Amino acid sequence: MSGVPSAPKTTSSAPAALPVRYEEGGGGARRRWLRSQDRYWLRLTPALAVLAALVRLPSFLRPVWNPDEGYLAVQARMLAHGGVLYDTVVDRKPPLLPWLYEGLFAVFGDQSLWPPRAAAVVAQLAAALLLASVARRRWDDRAGVAAGAGFLLLSIGLAPEDTQAASFGVFMVPWTVLAFWAADRRRWGLAGLAVAGAALTKQTGGAVLLPVLWMLWSARRSPDPRTWTAVVRLLAGCALPVAAVAVLTGPSRFVFWTVTGSGSYASASGAWGVALGRGLGNAGILAAAGAAFVVPAVLAAARGTRAERLTADLWVWLGASALGVVFGFQFYGHYFLQLIPPLVLTGVGALRAVPRWWPAATAWTVLASAAFAVWGLTAPRTELDHADAVAAAVRARTGPGDTVLVWGMHPEQYWLSGRAPASRYLTAGFLTNFSGGRGGARVGEQYAVPGAWRAFTAEVALRPADLIVDDSRGAPYAPTLTPTLQRMLDTGYRPVDTVGGAILYARVTARGQ
Repeated sequence: MSGVPSAPKTTSSAPAALPVRYEEGGGGARRRWLRSQDRYWLRLTPALAVLAALVRLPSFLRPVWNPDEGYLAVQARMLAHGGVLYDTVVDRKPPLLPWLYEGLFAVFGDQSLWPPRAAAVVAQLAAALLLASVARRRWDDRAGVAAGAGFLLLSIGLAPEDTQAASFGVFMVPWTVLAFWAADRRRWGLAGLAVAGAALTKQTGGAVLLPVLWMLWSARRSPDPRTWTAVVRLLAGCALPVAAVAVLTGPSRFVFWTVTGSGSYASASGAWGVALGRGLGNAGILAAAGAAFVVPAVLAAARGTRAERLTADLWVWLGASALGVVFGFQFYGHYFLQLIPPLVLTGVGALRAVPRWWPAATAWTVLASAAFAVWGLTAPRTELDHADAVAAAVRARTGPGDTVLVWGMHPEQYWLSGRAPASRYLTAGFLTNFSGGRGGARVGEQYAVPGAWRAFTAEVALRPADLIVDDSRGAPYAPTLTPTLQRMLDTGYRPVDTVGGAILYARVTARGQ
């Protein structure tokens, strides 16, 4: 971010074109303008690339940040060894990120998560450049710098396990920005493809369709027949990739795992206090980190500021992103990542009305980002240390060809131990509906994903786990509260070790035990 002078007053609702000074000879003026464009991006791109690498440096300094990373890593390994997505490999998320992990592991190996984390740096850089392009088109060169740099600085403005992990929210954000960028330029087919890319990375990314539709409606010129052509291009861009993925993965399985099979998980019934507390906490953290954008945007909204190009599409994008955060009522920190691009763009536009605020806004954003980077470097490793200890015990009691069932919410233990899961259900959440975002409400076998227990008992009967790790540690999905699992332990396993509260059970018929 840097000092940005106030733009001239205007009442037009269309984005302002970049100022171009034409001198003698149209061809020479055009060449000089293009050279100016080249110089701008040649200077800005490497600067933003360095900034993106710096703010995400903590992500490379530990083997795994959160269960989502662990889940994706295990999924990718299962897919590489013949697993079938939404059949023998399942998750409630769309397929693009598991496929990306699988592809990166195929090229670079699966012993480290540095490939997807490097890809996350590239993804965040792409989002920053696209935001810079939007801001520069609407305002001026310095606004572009402020939007790109401001996004990268604020992109780590939540707990590090939410921002530094190479997980769904991080890879969804560039698609949403691309959708807005393309719609801003009336490239409706590309906008549709970007909406599809966002939704196929994380379902809530599809919320960006709302501002895109608003921009299409605002650009209509009835009875211009090209309006209908634009509608067709946009809808085709949205629908065809989703349909292709559905056909590729099996339409019924795709719809079940990404839409219809998560009714209990998406409900906050019985846990509204937990959900609201988590939501308010994460909203407060992001608001504090992004105060330089939040305060001007709120003031602009209160005053109805339009002179600084705070057009309706920005507010619609911000509102749609807020709906994406609310959807599912889980309110994990990484849900808030999709708020950051429209918040930064709106804040940059609002700050232009009060240029005297720029030095303070810049200082606050840089200092806040530095504080969150330090948090990332010094964050406690309690759960990671526990997962490492459990993984070491699993390796000591199993061979490379053995299978393991981890009854808990930390699938990274499979990845860290190098042992294959005995079930397609990598966390106890699928079989009990447990979620940390909801606490202990609506947890039990009766709330499981429909059909999950039938599939689970069939697969463990076909090939029983060589080792079961009860990592519930007093959670409401403990085996004593899960009768089917408790019967399995009672009839075929015996406890052989305890690691940090996790109990290891070996098969009584395995290796003479």
